[in-house]
Amino acid sequence: MRTASARAGDTLDLICWRALGTTAGGVVEAAFELNRSGGASLAERGTVIAEGTTVLLPDPPPASTADTLATVNLWD
Repeated sequence: MRTASARAGDTLDLICWRALGTTAGGVVEAAFELNRSGGASLAERGTVIAEGTTVLLPDPPPASTADTLATVNLWD
């Protein structure tokens, strides 16, 4: 688990993209759950997270080769 600090206008999915490099694999949902508890949870703050807020992030999902698309060169 790691943390990230929100910048002005950040949303949870943008923080996940910037810090983890992905929003796939349930990363955003896991981050939401990690930050759900406490008096100042993200659910109470709304969509845009206040600048400077520390956000807990899950470990990134393992790299998958299933997401790689095969390419074809038509002019070989």
